[in-house]
Amino acid sequence: MTGDPERILMEASRYLVGGVNSPVRAFYKPLPLVVARGEGPYIYDVAGRRLLDHVLGYGPLILGHRHPAVLERVRSTLENGWLYGALTIDEVRLAEKILHHIYPGGLIRFVNSGTEATMLAIRLARGFTGRDKIVKFEGCYHGAHDHVLVKAGSAASHLGVPTSKGVPQAVTGLTLVAKYNDPEGLEQVFREHGDDIAAVIVEPVIGNYGVIPPRKEFLQALTSLTREYGSILIFDEVITGFRLSLGGAQEYYGIRADLVTLGKIIGGGFPIGAVAGRREIMELLTPKGPVFNAGTFNGHPVSMAAGIATIETLEKEGLNRASRAARALEEVISDTLRRRVGDYTVNRVESMLQFYIGVDRVETPLDVARADKDAYLKIHEELSRNGVLIAPSQMEALFTSIVHGDAEIELFQEAFEKAVERVARD
Repeated sequence: MTGDPERILMEASRYLVGGVNSPVRAFYKPLPLVVARGEGPYIYDVAGRRLLDHVLGYGPLILGHRHPAVLERVRSTLENGWLYGALTIDEVRLAEKILHHIYPGGLIRFVNSGTEATMLAIRLARGFTGRDKIVKFEGCYHGAHDHVLVKAGSAASHLGVPTSKGVPQAVTGLTLVAKYNDPEGLEQVFREHGDDIAAVIVEPVIGNYGVIPPRKEFLQALTSLTREYGSILIFDEVITGFRLSLGGAQEYYGIRADLVTLGKIIGGGFPIGAVAGRREIMELLTPKGPVFNAGTFNGHPVSMAAGIATIETLEKEGLNRASRAARALEEVISDTLRRRVGDYTVNRVESMLQFYIGVDRVETPLDVARADKDAYLKIHEELSRNGVLIAPSQMEALFTSIVHGDAEIELFQEAFEKAVERVARD
């Protein structure tokens, strides 16, 4: 293999399904993205191109690439070893830090991914309530396990149908799908199924249909209905945790969930997930209770070390620089699209944002479906040609980090204006 991305992708296709290990990686344009290294707000591919990175590992790299504090802590940990299958001090330290910010007085269990975290949270909710059904929302992504790989039917309270071959209808038949930002629809679901609902799981800010913030009335309905019917409210904060605020979306919106799932940022870019929440629910986990969870890599020493370094850095430096950079991007995008295209929307919540062309508002996934996907993909491709990387799908978000500064904003502005001008001209 050489430094030619296309040749490397051809070689990869001989061994990896589709040449990748996660589907979205196959869609980068105009060339396959094969990364050599990252530094600060930039990544460098094998062909030597430098790209300003607004993907940031799909969210976790809020400190940017190869942050010195994380690198030093990980190196120090590796000097002592990297797998024990036993408790380490860093597990205790990271648990204390996370609970201090996310769930004071609660308990936490570390796992290895956001998918594992949401799967475990649902199991806990079922174990605690003795009920089987869950509610999720159209457009919210909670990982790649069977119970949440569903899409909505034509009515808010219809049972979910699988969105992947190999997922049994018997499993997804326990999942009810409601419309995001629709409190009346959620109330209907509870009127019909409330006594059977173990949990409602939701991204408090949708981060997997671009970026869709919640309405105040929707958040109120989530808390009031779950309390009324004795169901568990699960906030999936795999993206929003430690990005909206140190207390996550709970603190940001003033909402208290029963369980919170975490990932991405809390491991500083290393594999990790976690469930945190009310003690009486969490204490059902083995070895204390009857709800099973185990994993050789749970609390992996390297992920623990990286997580501690990341959160300590955020405690010292705060989130303002990342949010300020995203606000500047929002202004650049809005100003450019206002001058070059017709209807558009830019949604931003702190340091995560996304733009949509051809629509004047995006409050639900149905609004996203009306947006001009082809225009977005063309802008993605043109940005890449001009040294800026955004996600190759409008269903993802743009992210900023605390190391995105004025120079990076200027670079983005120049590239974005060129990209939109080229797309508008075509």
